[in-house]
Amino acid sequence: MATSSDRLKHLAVIPARGGSKRLRRKNIIGFLGKPILAYTIEAARKAKIFARIIVSTEDAEIARVAKRYGAEVDDRPRELASDSATMADVCVELLNRLAKNGERFDTLTLLLATAALRDANDIRETVRLVEPGKCDYAMAVSEYVQPVHQALRKDESGNLTMMFPELASRRADSVGRYLVGNGSTTTVNAERFRNDGKFFGTPMRGYEMPFERAVDIDERDDLELSLFYAKKLRRKKTKPGRKKSVKRKPKTKAKRRQ
Repeated sequence: MATSSDRLKHLAVIPARGGSKRLRRKNIIGFLGKPILAYTIEAARKAKIFARIIVSTEDAEIARVAKRYGAEVDDRPRELASDSATMADVCVELLNRLAKNGERFDTLTLLLATAALRDANDIRETVRLVEPGKCDYAMAVSEYVQPVHQALRKDESGNLTMMFPELASRRADSVGRYLVGNGSTTTVNAERFRNDGKFFGTPMRGYEMPFERAVDIDERDDLELSLFYAKKLRRKKTKPGRKKSVKRKPKTKAKRRQ
């Protein structure tokens, strides 16, 4: 069913710089036969909601992979390819440059290249939560794995203190559910974002995703966990359904003619 969001002009940006310290070349690392970047590009294209899908990179190899799987490539300025540059810096600079060339968008969606299991529907439903003027921020969210109300803070001396001492002794079911942005998909009102450079604000909506589709790969352990879930999801899709048994009427012997 069409929504007001379907009448807006949407831009997808996939930041994918070449340098990564904890997991080398993580944005194009091999993942079940393809560079990991390919999965995000394919999901964005299948969402059929974006006017443009742009991979922002300074790396020639990443640029080739992006083009091979159907994305446009923006040659990221060198000063925005350092460890100190933020994703917000990259996206604001790109929006401003596009605006100078006469191209404006209603929304911008940030897609992490390393969230390989987020699918087209996850993207589409997150984007549709943004209604400029009513709700300018939306993100894909997942439930905290551990009880967040029992979170601890460790100081320089190694001592622990409760972050929420008034809630720490309560049962988890009495505190309620806590959600966290999983980073895979974030959508903002493009003009508001150009002005404040923030992916968070009010009002803000969230599209809930299961943890198994929300793993963001930043380290080797994340990669192994995501591969585990990817294989599990594949098994679910390929598992043959049980055929319904057809009840047959028992054969009856023909009566002998008297």
